[in-house]
Amino acid sequence: MALGVAACGGASGGHSGSPAPASAGHGRTTTNGHSPSQRAAAGAPRRPAAHPVALRYHALYTLPAPLRDPAYAVLGDGRFAMLGGLDGADVSVAGIEIADLHRVLHTGALPGPQHDAQAALLGGRIYVFGGGFTTELDHILMYEPSRGQTSPVGALSVPQSDVAVAQAGDTAYVVGGFDGTNYLDTIVAWSPGRRPRVVGRVPVGLRYAAVTIAGSGLYVLGGVTPAQTSDAIYRFDLATHRVRRIGTLPHATEHANAVTLGSTIYLVGGRGPGDTDQTSAIYAVDPLTGRARPAGHLPRPTSDAAVMTLGPAIVVAGGQSPTGTLAGVGELAPAAGP
Repeated sequence: MALGVAACGGASGGHSGSPAPASAGHGRTTTNGHSPSQRAAAGAPRRPAAHPVALRYHALYTLPAPLRDPAYAVLGDGRFAMLGGLDGADVSVAGIEIADLHRVLHTGALPGPQHDAQAALLGGRIYVFGGGFTTELDHILMYEPSRGQTSPVGALSVPQSDVAVAQAGDTAYVVGGFDGTNYLDTIVAWSPGRRPRVVGRVPVGLRYAAVTIAGSGLYVLGGVTPAQTSDAIYRFDLATHRVRRIGTLPHATEHANAVTLGSTIYLVGGRGPGDTDQTSAIYAVDPLTGRARPAGHLPRPTSDAAVMTLGPAIVVAGGQSPTGTLAGVGELAPAAGP
Protein backbone atom coordinates (compact mmCIF):
# COMPACT_ATOMS: atom_id res chain seq x y z
CA MET A 1 0.00 0.00 0.00
CA ALA A 2 1.46 3.35 -0.99
CA LEU A 3 1.80 5.92 1.76
CA GLY A 4 2.91 9.47 2.23
CA VAL A 5 5.91 10.35 4.33
CA ALA A 6 4.08 9.09 7.42
CA ALA A 7 1.90 6.04 6.99
CA CYS A 8 -1.77 6.04 7.96
CA GLY A 9 -2.48 2.48 9.04
CA GLY A 10 0.75 1.33 7.40
CA ALA A 11 0.72 -1.83 5.39
CA SER A 12 -2.58 -2.76 6.93
CA GLY A 13 -4.68 0.08 5.60
CA GLY A 14 -7.65 -0.39 3.32
CA HIS A 15 -9.13 -3.63 4.56
CA SER A 16 -9.41 -3.59 8.33
CA GLY A 17 -13.17 -3.61 7.91
CA SER A 18 -13.23 -6.77 5.81
CA PRO A 19 -16.10 -9.15 6.54
CA ALA A 20 -15.43 -12.32 8.45
CA PRO A 21 -13.84 -14.94 6.18
CA ALA A 22 -16.13 -17.64 4.89
CA SER A 23 -15.23 -21.25 5.43
CA ALA A 24 -13.78 -22.94 2.38
CA GLY A 25 -15.56 -25.83 0.75
CA HIS A 26 -13.40 -28.44 -0.92
CA GLY A 27 -15.85 -31.24 -1.68
CA ARG A 28 -15.78 -34.67 -0.12
CA THR A 29 -12.94 -36.55 -1.78
CA THR A 30 -10.25 -35.94 0.89
CA THR A 31 -9.53 -33.47 3.67
CA ASN A 32 -8.21 -30.99 1.13
CA GLY A 33 -10.73 -31.64 -1.60
CA HIS A 34 -8.51 -33.55 -4.04
CA SER A 35 -8.36 -37.29 -4.56
CA PRO A 36 -4.95 -38.99 -4.66
CA SER A 37 -5.33 -39.45 -8.41
CA GLN A 38 -6.00 -35.75 -8.88
CA ARG A 39 -2.92 -34.86 -6.85
CA ALA A 40 -0.76 -37.26 -8.83
CA ALA A 41 -2.07 -35.90 -12.12
CA ALA A 42 -1.18 -32.39 -11.01
CA GLY A 43 2.44 -33.41 -10.55
CA ALA A 44 2.59 -33.27 -6.77
CA PRO A 45 5.42 -35.33 -5.24
CA ARG A 46 4.44 -38.79 -4.03
CA ARG A 47 5.46 -39.44 -0.45
CA PRO A 48 3.78 -40.01 2.89
CA ALA A 49 2.85 -36.91 4.85
CA ALA A 50 5.69 -36.19 7.27
CA HIS A 51 5.01 -35.50 10.92
CA PRO A 52 5.80 -31.80 11.40
CA VAL A 53 8.75 -30.83 13.57
CA ALA A 54 7.89 -28.34 16.31
CA LEU A 55 10.00 -25.18 16.40
CA ARG A 56 11.30 -23.32 19.43
CA TYR A 57 12.18 -19.61 19.47
CA HIS A 58 15.52 -18.31 20.74
CA ALA A 59 16.20 -14.56 21.00
CA LEU A 60 19.45 -13.38 19.37
CA TYR A 61 19.81 -9.58 19.48
CA THR A 62 18.03 -6.28 18.84
CA LEU A 63 18.07 -4.20 15.66
CA PRO A 64 19.25 -0.57 15.96
CA ALA A 65 15.62 0.53 15.46
CA PRO A 66 12.20 -1.13 15.14
CA LEU A 67 11.37 -2.26 11.61
CA ARG A 68 8.49 -3.94 9.87
CA ASP A 69 7.56 -4.86 6.32
CA PRO A 70 11.06 -4.74 4.78
CA ALA A 71 12.07 -6.54 1.61
CA TYR A 72 14.58 -9.22 2.58
CA ALA A 73 16.84 -11.93 1.18
CA VAL A 74 19.33 -14.52 2.44
CA LEU A 75 22.96 -13.96 1.46
CA GLY A 76 25.85 -16.40 1.72
CA ASP A 77 28.03 -16.98 4.78
CA GLY A 78 25.17 -16.88 7.27
CA ARG A 79 24.11 -13.33 6.37
CA PHE A 80 20.83 -11.76 5.35
CA ALA A 81 19.68 -8.37 4.08
CA MET A 82 16.67 -6.20 4.90
CA LEU A 83 15.80 -3.32 2.58
CA GLY A 84 13.34 -0.48 3.20
CA GLY A 85 10.25 -1.02 5.34
CA LEU A 86 8.42 0.99 7.97
CA ASP A 87 9.91 2.29 11.21
CA GLY A 88 8.32 2.59 14.65
CA ALA A 89 6.49 5.77 13.61
CA ASP A 90 5.01 4.11 10.49
CA VAL A 91 7.34 6.13 8.26
CA SER A 92 8.81 4.53 5.13
CA VAL A 93 12.59 4.12 5.29
CA ALA A 94 15.34 3.71 2.70
CA GLY A 95 17.79 1.84 4.91
CA ILE A 96 19.55 -1.38 4.01
CA GLU A 97 20.83 -3.59 6.84
CA ILE A 98 23.18 -6.53 6.27
CA ALA A 99 23.15 -8.78 9.33
CA ASP A 100 24.02 -12.23 10.59
CA LEU A 101 22.98 -14.22 13.66
CA HIS A 102 24.98 -11.97 15.98
CA ARG A 103 24.57 -8.35 14.88
CA VAL A 104 24.00 -5.88 12.06
CA LEU A 105 27.25 -5.91 10.10
CA HIS A 106 26.83 -2.82 7.94
CA THR A 107 24.22 -0.57 6.43
CA GLY A 108 23.38 1.18 3.15
CA ALA A 109 20.46 2.88 1.48
CA LEU A 110 17.98 2.44 -1.35
CA PRO A 111 17.49 5.37 -3.76
CA GLY A 112 14.48 6.42 -1.71
CA PRO A 113 12.14 5.32 1.09
CA GLN A 114 9.73 2.47 0.37
CA HIS A 115 7.87 -0.46 1.94
CA ASP A 116 5.52 -3.26 0.80
CA ALA A 117 8.16 -4.56 -1.63
CA GLN A 118 9.87 -7.93 -1.63
CA ALA A 119 13.21 -9.25 -2.81
CA ALA A 120 15.06 -12.24 -4.24
CA LEU A 121 18.75 -13.17 -4.48
CA LEU A 122 19.72 -14.03 -8.06
CA GLY A 123 23.34 -14.55 -9.09
CA GLY A 124 24.66 -13.05 -5.87
CA ARG A 125 22.68 -9.83 -6.28
CA ILE A 126 19.51 -8.76 -4.50
CA TYR A 127 16.58 -7.61 -6.63
CA VAL A 128 13.75 -5.62 -5.06
CA PHE A 129 10.35 -5.67 -6.77
CA GLY A 130 7.78 -2.88 -6.63
CA GLY A 131 6.67 -1.46 -3.30
CA GLY A 132 5.05 1.77 -2.23
CA PHE A 133 5.78 5.22 -0.88
CA THR A 134 3.58 8.13 -2.00
CA THR A 135 2.26 5.85 -4.75
CA GLU A 136 2.75 2.27 -5.94
CA LEU A 137 6.12 1.60 -7.58
CA ASP A 138 6.94 -0.44 -10.67
CA HIS A 139 10.70 -0.52 -10.36
CA ILE A 140 13.04 -3.49 -10.11
CA LEU A 141 16.10 -2.41 -8.12
CA MET A 142 19.39 -4.29 -7.93
CA TYR A 143 21.54 -4.15 -4.82
CA GLU A 144 25.08 -5.48 -5.05
CA PRO A 145 26.15 -6.48 -1.52
CA SER A 146 29.84 -6.76 -2.42
CA ARG A 147 29.97 -3.15 -3.62
CA GLY A 148 27.13 -1.65 -1.60
CA GLN A 149 25.60 -0.16 -4.73
CA THR A 150 21.95 0.06 -5.78
CA SER A 151 20.66 0.72 -9.29
CA PRO A 152 17.42 0.32 -11.28
CA VAL A 153 17.52 -2.61 -13.71
CA GLY A 154 13.97 -2.88 -15.00
CA ALA A 155 10.29 -2.38 -14.37
CA LEU A 156 7.25 -4.50 -13.67
CA SER A 157 4.38 -4.34 -16.17
CA VAL A 158 2.29 -2.35 -13.68
CA PRO A 159 3.14 -0.53 -10.45
CA GLN A 160 2.47 -2.88 -7.55
CA SER A 161 2.90 -2.87 -3.82
CA ASP A 162 1.91 -5.49 -1.22
CA VAL A 163 3.64 -8.19 -3.28
CA ALA A 164 5.06 -11.55 -2.27
CA VAL A 165 8.22 -12.92 -3.92
CA ALA A 166 9.82 -16.36 -4.09
CA GLN A 167 12.91 -17.49 -6.00
CA ALA A 168 13.67 -20.73 -7.83
CA GLY A 169 16.91 -21.11 -9.76
CA ASP A 170 17.60 -17.89 -11.67
CA THR A 171 13.97 -16.78 -11.65
CA ALA A 172 12.01 -14.64 -9.20
CA TYR A 173 8.23 -15.01 -8.97
CA VAL A 174 6.20 -11.95 -7.95
CA VAL A 175 2.80 -13.00 -6.60
CA GLY A 176 -0.25 -10.76 -6.32
CA GLY A 177 -0.12 -7.20 -5.06
CA PHE A 178 -2.01 -3.95 -5.47
CA ASP A 179 -1.72 -1.45 -8.34
CA GLY A 180 -3.45 1.41 -6.57
CA THR A 181 -6.92 0.32 -7.70
CA ASN A 182 -6.97 -3.43 -8.21
CA TYR A 183 -5.95 -6.50 -6.24
CA LEU A 184 -3.69 -8.47 -8.59
CA ASP A 185 -4.08 -12.19 -9.32
CA THR A 186 -0.88 -12.56 -11.33
CA ILE A 187 2.20 -14.71 -10.85
CA VAL A 188 4.95 -12.83 -12.68
CA ALA A 189 8.28 -14.48 -13.55
CA TRP A 190 11.42 -12.38 -13.98
CA SER A 191 15.08 -13.15 -14.56
CA PRO A 192 17.93 -10.67 -15.01
CA GLY A 193 18.08 -9.52 -18.63
CA ARG A 194 14.52 -10.63 -19.40
CA ARG A 195 11.17 -8.87 -19.39
CA PRO A 196 8.64 -9.73 -16.67
CA ARG A 197 6.02 -12.16 -17.90
CA VAL A 198 2.78 -13.48 -16.42
CA VAL A 199 3.12 -17.25 -16.05
CA GLY A 200 0.08 -17.99 -13.90
CA ARG A 201 -2.87 -16.59 -12.00
CA VAL A 202 -4.33 -17.36 -8.62
CA PRO A 203 -8.14 -17.64 -8.57
CA VAL A 204 -8.59 -14.24 -6.89
CA GLY A 205 -6.61 -11.04 -6.47
CA LEU A 206 -4.32 -11.24 -3.42
CA ARG A 207 -2.34 -8.79 -1.33
CA TYR A 208 -0.05 -9.61 1.58
CA ALA A 209 0.10 -13.35 0.85
CA ALA A 210 2.85 -15.64 2.17
CA VAL A 211 4.82 -17.58 -0.45
CA THR A 212 7.61 -20.14 -0.53
CA ILE A 213 9.15 -22.70 -2.88
CA ALA A 214 9.06 -26.39 -1.93
CA GLY A 215 10.22 -28.96 -4.45
CA SER A 216 8.68 -28.22 -7.84
CA GLY A 217 5.96 -25.97 -6.48
CA LEU A 218 5.44 -22.39 -5.43
CA TYR A 219 3.01 -22.25 -2.51
CA VAL A 220 0.75 -19.29 -1.79
CA LEU A 221 -0.78 -19.15 1.70
CA GLY A 222 -3.43 -16.76 2.91
CA GLY A 223 -3.43 -13.07 1.98
CA VAL A 224 -6.16 -10.50 1.47
CA THR A 225 -8.76 -10.74 -1.30
CA PRO A 226 -11.11 -7.88 -2.29
CA ALA A 227 -13.73 -9.44 0.00
CA GLN A 228 -11.93 -10.97 2.96
CA THR A 229 -8.82 -12.45 4.52
CA SER A 230 -7.97 -15.73 2.80
CA ASP A 231 -7.51 -19.17 4.35
CA ALA A 232 -6.52 -20.83 1.06
CA ILE A 233 -3.33 -22.74 0.27
CA TYR A 234 -2.52 -22.76 -3.46
CA ARG A 235 0.20 -24.63 -5.32
CA PHE A 236 1.68 -23.27 -8.54
CA ASP A 237 3.56 -25.93 -10.47
CA LEU A 238 6.85 -24.45 -11.68
CA ALA A 239 6.94 -26.76 -14.71
CA THR A 240 3.33 -26.86 -15.91
CA HIS A 241 2.28 -23.44 -14.52
CA ARG A 242 -0.93 -24.97 -13.24
CA VAL A 243 -2.45 -23.42 -10.11
CA ARG A 244 -4.66 -25.45 -7.81
CA ARG A 245 -5.93 -25.19 -4.28
CA ILE A 246 -4.54 -27.94 -2.07
CA GLY A 247 -5.71 -27.04 1.40
CA THR A 248 -7.07 -24.67 4.01
CA LEU A 249 -5.29 -22.84 6.82
CA PRO A 250 -6.63 -23.31 10.37
CA HIS A 251 -7.33 -19.56 10.40
CA ALA A 252 -7.65 -16.98 7.65
CA THR A 253 -4.28 -15.18 7.72
CA GLU A 254 -2.66 -12.16 6.07
CA HIS A 255 0.67 -10.35 6.54
CA ALA A 256 2.30 -13.71 7.44
CA ASN A 257 5.51 -15.30 6.18
CA ALA A 258 6.12 -18.73 4.71
CA VAL A 259 9.45 -20.53 4.57
CA THR A 260 10.59 -24.05 3.73
CA LEU A 261 12.76 -25.95 6.17
CA GLY A 262 13.65 -29.46 5.09
CA SER A 263 10.54 -30.94 3.48
CA THR A 264 8.07 -28.84 5.48
CA ILE A 265 6.55 -25.42 4.86
CA TYR A 266 6.17 -23.24 7.93
CA LEU A 267 3.69 -20.37 8.15
CA VAL A 268 5.03 -17.94 10.73
CA GLY A 269 2.86 -15.37 12.48
CA GLY A 270 0.59 -13.04 10.55
CA ARG A 271 -2.76 -11.53 11.51
CA GLY A 272 -6.45 -11.45 10.81
CA PRO A 273 -8.28 -8.56 9.13
CA GLY A 274 -7.78 -6.09 11.99
CA ASP A 275 -4.68 -3.97 12.50
CA THR A 276 -4.06 -5.55 15.93
CA ASP A 277 -5.15 -9.12 15.11
CA GLN A 278 -1.59 -10.49 15.14
CA THR A 279 -0.94 -14.11 16.05
CA SER A 280 2.08 -15.89 17.51
CA ALA A 281 1.09 -19.21 15.93
CA ILE A 282 3.39 -21.23 13.71
CA TYR A 283 1.90 -23.90 11.46
CA ALA A 284 3.63 -26.70 9.58
CA VAL A 285 2.11 -27.32 6.15
CA ASP A 286 2.70 -30.54 4.25
CA PRO A 287 3.46 -29.65 0.60
CA LEU A 288 1.80 -32.84 -0.65
CA THR A 289 -1.46 -32.88 1.26
CA GLY A 290 -1.87 -29.24 2.20
CA ARG A 291 -2.50 -30.30 5.79
CA ALA A 292 -1.58 -27.61 8.34
CA ARG A 293 -0.75 -28.50 11.93
CA PRO A 294 0.48 -26.47 14.93
CA ALA A 295 4.28 -26.32 15.15
CA GLY A 296 5.12 -23.81 17.87
CA HIS A 297 4.75 -20.16 18.79
CA LEU A 298 6.62 -16.89 18.52
CA PRO A 299 7.29 -15.13 21.85
CA ARG A 300 4.64 -12.52 20.97
CA PRO A 301 1.98 -12.04 18.27
CA THR A 302 3.83 -10.85 15.15
CA SER A 303 3.04 -9.92 11.57
CA ASP A 304 5.05 -8.23 8.79
CA ALA A 305 8.43 -9.59 9.92
CA ALA A 306 11.42 -10.62 7.82
CA VAL A 307 11.41 -14.43 8.00
CA MET A 308 14.08 -16.50 6.25
CA THR A 309 15.57 -19.98 6.31
CA LEU A 310 19.22 -19.63 7.29
CA GLY A 311 21.00 -22.97 7.53
CA PRO A 312 19.15 -25.36 9.87
CA ALA A 313 16.97 -22.64 11.41
CA ILE A 314 14.53 -19.86 10.57
CA VAL A 315 15.44 -16.23 11.31
CA VAL A 316 12.67 -13.84 12.39
CA ALA A 317 13.57 -10.13 12.38
CA GLY A 318 11.43 -7.14 13.30
CA GLY A 319 7.70 -7.15 12.58
CA GLN A 320 4.53 -5.70 14.03
CA SER A 321 2.82 -6.61 17.31
CA PRO A 322 -0.53 -5.36 18.63
CA THR A 323 1.37 -2.74 20.65
CA GLY A 324 3.94 -1.52 18.13
CA THR A 325 6.79 -2.20 15.74
CA LEU A 326 9.40 -4.74 16.85
CA ALA A 327 13.20 -4.65 16.81
CA GLY A 328 14.04 -8.17 17.99
CA VAL A 329 15.94 -10.76 15.96
CA GLY A 330 15.56 -14.41 16.88
CA GLU A 331 15.68 -17.87 15.41
CA LEU A 332 13.29 -20.78 15.24
CA ALA A 333 14.96 -24.17 15.42
CA PRO A 334 13.63 -27.71 15.81
CA ALA A 335 12.73 -28.31 19.43
CA ALA A 336 14.80 -30.94 21.19
CA GLY A 337 13.12 -34.08 22.44
CA PRO A 338 9.91 -35.79 21.36
